Amino acid sequence: MSVRAIMVAAPRSGGGKTTVTLALLAAFRRRGIRVGAAKTGPDYIDPAFHAALTGRPGLNLDSWCMNPALLAATLEAARQDVDLVVVESAMGLFDGLVTPEGARGAPSDIASCFNIPVLLVLDVSGQGQTVGAVAHGFATWQPEVQVAGVVLNRVASPRHARLTEEAIRAAALPVCGTLLRQPGTPLPERHLGLVQAREHHGLTDWLEDLADKAERELNLDAILATARPLPDTLLQAENSQNGNRQAAPLPPGALPPPGQRIALADDAAFSFLYGHLALFWRRAGAEIVPFSPLADEAPDPSCDVCWLPGGYPELHAGKLAAAEQFRRGLATFATTRPVHGECGGFMVLGEALEDAQGTHHRMTGLLGHVTSFARRKLNLGYREATLLAPSVLGQAGTTLRGHEFHYATVLEAGADAPLAQLRAGDGTDLGPCGGRRGGVSGSFFHVLACGPAALPPHPAVPHTGSA
Repeated sequence: MSVRAIMVAAPRSGGGKTTVTLALLAAFRRRGIRVGAAKTGPDYIDPAFHAALTGRPGLNLDSWCMNPALLAATLEAARQDVDLVVVESAMGLFDGLVTPEGARGAPSDIASCFNIPVLLVLDVSGQGQTVGAVAHGFATWQPEVQVAGVVLNRVASPRHARLTEEAIRAAALPVCGTLLRQPGTPLPERHLGLVQAREHHGLTDWLEDLADKAERELNLDAILATARPLPDTLLQAENSQNGNRQAAPLPPGALPPPGQRIALADDAAFSFLYGHLALFWRRAGAEIVPFSPLADEAPDPSCDVCWLPGGYPELHAGKLAAAEQFRRGLATFATTRPVHGECGGFMVLGEALEDAQGTHHRMTGLLGHVTSFARRKLNLGYREATLLAPSVLGQAGTTLRGHEFHYATVLEAGADAPLAQLRAGDGTDLGPCGGRRGGVSGSFFHVLACGPAALPPHPAVPHTGSA
């Protein structure tokens, strides 16, 4: 039987997409359906919840960062050994960059490219028949994107349900569920989104309750019927651009593994590694060896590179500062082998980190910057980085695509050379970013994929420490 897929989308963030996605995954799994999941756009946290439910790696699909071959290879991985893939949309269904068409980073790009029908989640709080006009607009805005059904969320009463359901049917769309607004304990949030799945001790019970709610208030049979088979040509499309997959396991655009044995920091402070990176690194023959800085563990000395991903070091700064074995072991490792830090990992590579209360905590000092979580400023958006020198990320001139999402600021830039030249997704020049010293490198930039081409040369810009 062909693997089917459906996308859960909404007009905006906070409309209930994650709740509906998790409810569907939990309810279908309970019915014995093998489920897989993916998230459009750059996001670490929601895919971790997907992984907790499906037992499979959380994967991302991003049309701006990832070329068509890499998208196809990632979706092919998501559908292996499952019956249904539920794709959770980021932001609003049509939200993304202005250009290029079909590669704006919008969830609609993914729905259109792979012919995935959309289950539209509408938060109807404070609305009545107007929701019909909203649904009609979404269904007709982009003809190649099919809105196959609607779930009404945060419905206040039976009368409210009748009004909104009738409006959706007047828009010639099926109502696939009506989720009543009710008191309860939502998933807790913090500054970068939901609290991580690994930190929820009661997650299993919460998901069981969510599956019960789905059985009561969603038409699961209708939703399953709207799912459409994924094209059987996914892998062929990948191979047509990549040649023999056995000879070249990395699809075009995938970031090559930074080493053969990769020491990976992995705990509540360091958890933001994209699932497709780890997946394709392993397929290319690399081995990932996790360790926990919070448990005062050092990178395995048998590894040939150390990767410190992003996460929440600002919430654990005191414990990291006291982790002497981790700090000494990382320093020893860095004398002979590369160490790279992304976002939170970059913060820990610096001299110090100021927490939310303004307390300074000593970090590893492998780079010279000082960062602060007390003096917050939101940095968010797509980024294209061109490496200024060779590093574990590639040769000088290599272009990478990814994003920034952090509130931390740089208090002191230090004297390290910048790692890369940075541009926003719309082409705005953001100047140099990050730092490098010997084999140690890092920045606030999260990489998703290799870019299409190197950026043109930039004039020399003094390093200001902004990242």
